[in-house]
Amino acid sequence: MSEESNTNGAAGQPNPPQLVLQKIYVKDASFEAPNAPQIFNEETAPQLQLNMAQKVAGLAQNVFEVSLSLTLTCSVGEKTAYLVEVEQAGIFNITGFDNRNLDAILGTYCPNALFPYARQVISDLIQAGGFPPYFLQPINFDQLYAETLRRRNEQQVSEATFPEGGVAGNA
Repeated sequence: MSEESNTNGAAGQPNPPQLVLQKIYVKDASFEAPNAPQIFNEETAPQLQLNMAQKVAGLAQNVFEVSLSLTLTCSVGEKTAYLVEVEQAGIFNITGFDNRNLDAILGTYCPNALFPYARQVISDLIQAGGFPPYFLQPINFDQLYAETLRRRNEQQVSEATFPEGGVAGNA
């Protein structure tokens, strides 16, 4: 009997890991300028707040949709000048990686690939809304992923120390 192996047939070499970006698309986008046109006359310096989230969904074996959601709110004093929401998504075919590396790819490489597109959509929407162009600064997804891993580890330690919602000091 022959053993099944993950080879490409060329000298019995195993298939190398692969990451293929199949498609990038805007899944959702919105722009609101609730205080226009009066907000255009405001002299106060604007305050910006960025919120970001990421979702990963399995579409098929080794095929993942990664969505990067960005919400940028610009306030002038107590008034909202504009609110931009963009969900930029991509479909990635990822094979041959162990679970740890797959998690890292989905948490770093994929959002890094999507971010420039989301940044451009946000900039275009802001400019089309009559406001000066604004370009988001780059985001260090490697650092964000490292922080996520740190939180996961803390949560696992906490759950191991106090199983089933137990509280320290209760006997």
